[in-house]
Amino acid sequence: MKKLFRPIYLQKRFFIALTAIIVGFLVSFMIPNLYGAVKVLFYLLVLLVIVDVLLLFASKGRIEGKRVLPDKLSNGDENPILLKITNTYLFQVVVKIIDEIPFQFQKRDFGLVSKIASGNSKTYDYELRPTERGVYSFGSLNIFASSPIGLLARKYSFDQAQEVPVYPSFLQLQKYDLIAFTNRLHEYGLKKIRRIGHTMEFEQIKDYVLGDDIRNINWKATAKRGQLMVNQFQDEKSQPIYSVIDKGRVMKMPFNGLSLLDYAINATLVISNIALKKQDKAGMFSFSNKIENRVVAERRSSQMNLILETLYNLETNFIESDFSRLYVDVKRNLNQRSLLLLYTNFETLDALHRQLPYLLAMAKQHLLVVIFFENTELNEFADREAETVRQIFDQTMAEKFIYEKKLIVNELRKHGIQTILTKPENLTISTINKYLEIKARGLI
Repeated sequence: MKKLFRPIYLQKRFFIALTAIIVGFLVSFMIPNLYGAVKVLFYLLVLLVIVDVLLLFASKGRIEGKRVLPDKLSNGDENPILLKITNTYLFQVVVKIIDEIPFQFQKRDFGLVSKIASGNSKTYDYELRPTERGVYSFGSLNIFASSPIGLLARKYSFDQAQEVPVYPSFLQLQKYDLIAFTNRLHEYGLKKIRRIGHTMEFEQIKDYVLGDDIRNINWKATAKRGQLMVNQFQDEKSQPIYSVIDKGRVMKMPFNGLSLLDYAINATLVISNIALKKQDKAGMFSFSNKIENRVVAERRSSQMNLILETLYNLETNFIESDFSRLYVDVKRNLNQRSLLLLYTNFETLDALHRQLPYLLAMAKQHLLVVIFFENTELNEFADREAETVRQIFDQTMAEKFIYEKKLIVNELRKHGIQTILTKPENLTISTINKYLEIKARGLI
């Protein structure tokens, strides 16, 4: 599309017609009889251009456009963006829509083309997947309208400069909001956890009804009342559940556009919501060279908003994480036995051994779950068929690192520390499974 003068733009059809006429004039030098016909076509083109201008600028009607954005975007998810276009012209128009998308998406080829009948409105939608938290700025909404003649286009620019924040994945939160309490967990990749023994608090003694567990019969109450009575239990509640996020340089590694830190942040949001639904206390804090972003574990109505805002402002750095400082802070500030979901990453056994004394010290007072990540790119590389000696060497090294991850898991479990080794994209599901398993087995 070539710009003539604002806001008129010449269309492809115009250039095709003009090229044909120029070729006709050139041919008419060799065939003089064609000159008259080509000349008529030239005047016809000029006439059509004038009519096209009158239709687009002098006739009643115009194009109206509006971009509809959500209050916030969900990080790592496909977010719908709506465009509402109205044609008040007396004729059908062809519109080309170019939305000025935030630079973070690096989409330079965005464009929608459609026809809109006279007096009609259409709604168009497209999806954006942000991979970084923060504020994203949209520019103008540009619409190029063409009449049925199609030689020219009139540009409409709606100065809809809008800013929208990108928050941790609240869409993922909504997805997993209720599934932990249904019998269809397997459909979402979640395991059904079998309860082992009575890992619940006593609630009351009640009359026996068909279906009650006969092992819960209270024989003293039965003898006193002269009818079967059973003990009723309820799940243990108000257990502090802390998500501890390592925001050192090991969490900067990206997979599928998202850093490990953002995967941990999204999982923290979901598991905090499920913990609150399970009547537990949810809290969080992060650490690198110091402890930051602390949210004390509570069970109040505003807790999820507080956690969401804290996670939104959490950023990684390139400093090596200080696990000794983490241990000191946990010992000083967490007096009640808590479940600590520690999101970090260990690439080598040596890296684990440097931090193992602090992990063992925390595990003595709390139930510690160390969560770290598989290197999915290494896995894919190791599965490829090697064709050269160099590729065989590289794949051998990749398999060595993959095996070392398994050794890290074995080392942690050997010392009685709960462990999750997961692909980044499966982090949320794996964390939910572990939490439900711990609740079912009464480990906290």
